[in-house]
Amino acid sequence: MTKAAEIYERYRGPEFRRLLAAARRSLERNGGEIEGSISLTNPTTAERNAVIGITGTYRSPDIRRITLPLSVLEESVRNVTGMSLREVLERIGPPLRFRSEERTTLEHARQNILAEGETSPLHTEHPWFRRWLVGLASDGTITGLVNKADTHRFSQAVRVLEFLHSRPSGTPPVMLPSLADATTGDTKALNPDRGALPTLVLRALAIARGVPLGPGAEARRELWDAFDVIVDDLASRALVLNLPATGQGLGQWLTDAARYGTPFHITLHQLITLPIAVNLPTVYVCENPAVLRRAAGELGAGSPPLICAEGRPSTAFHRLARLIVDNGGLLRYHGDFDWPGIAMTNALRTRYGAEPWRMSSGDYLNGVRADTDHIPLSGKPQGTSWDPKLSEIMARERVAVYEEAVADTLLNEWATATYRATGESG
Repeated sequence: MTKAAEIYERYRGPEFRRLLAAARRSLERNGGEIEGSISLTNPTTAERNAVIGITGTYRSPDIRRITLPLSVLEESVRNVTGMSLREVLERIGPPLRFRSEERTTLEHARQNILAEGETSPLHTEHPWFRRWLVGLASDGTITGLVNKADTHRFSQAVRVLEFLHSRPSGTPPVMLPSLADATTGDTKALNPDRGALPTLVLRALAIARGVPLGPGAEARRELWDAFDVIVDDLASRALVLNLPATGQGLGQWLTDAARYGTPFHITLHQLITLPIAVNLPTVYVCENPAVLRRAAGELGAGSPPLICAEGRPSTAFHRLARLIVDNGGLLRYHGDFDWPGIAMTNALRTRYGAEPWRMSSGDYLNGVRADTDHIPLSGKPQGTSWDPKLSEIMARERVAVYEEAVADTLLNEWATATYRATGESG
């Protein structure tokens, strides 16, 4: 150890620890300026003697608080070491952090991020994007990105969102690694274990969708699916019953399954790699798998063609629905009489021209009378343009009617429709 090092090493001693910590706080608070005083409460004997040595002024052993001008400490340190108080503190470590400068730097970085978001065309065109940006600024997310030197993740998130919302309608779904590669150059950048980026993007998509960002892999997959992003083309599936199709492989399997009245799960991977054509005038859509299961068990091969949304349509469901509609088929939809079910009905009407089936105000009231559970309605009320009275009556009754509760009515009508179709064809 050199003589110069030995000189300032003395300030690492326990008698100087609290004194220099107070000096550090003062310098950091005042931008490095030597001003004001520092204090020690209930000083030890060693601390009291150190202050006496610095000031040349005696302090009584029973003193409870010692106050020392910072300029006096600065002068003493210079006399002993030939260095400034700041230099000694920096050598002892850690480096000083000047709060005002950090606040200025932080605010400047925050404003740069906000300005970048505001220059995106999404900011002008979409209220959800503006809400997303305001939320990131108000809840500390942007500050966190700055402090972690992760601001480039925000830029990447904006690029992902712009990519998704600039895709023309009818564009085939994109695989998540392909989306990540196209927007960041890293195929794994949007994986859930890759830090802030996937969370930033999914948070924006949830706001755009008008739904909360739920926890877990299933919630993330459903949200990606809603924007035609495929997380796993094997996990994305559509459950069908009696849906014959043409096409090698998958088309043959579907036709065979319909011959035996057997439910069949179609994966998105199959739809992509084994193209099919569905030529049916009408396909029924239900929301709950239990209803399709009953149709398979009670009607078997006599059930009309049926697709199940399984609570929320997947990318596989949407791809299949588009195949049916593009070939001139009509989708007839029945779902839960609750606000999410009504929202799904509206979405399928808008996207595919689906016809609500057994979804009138009269059907709802019959379900209310038949259902003894009377589960309260929850969620955001939705309009029912195909039957305006329905939303009014649901808001008045404030009771949900789930599809399983009216399954008898659905199956009876399907059985009748099948009998008529069979009679006409015979």
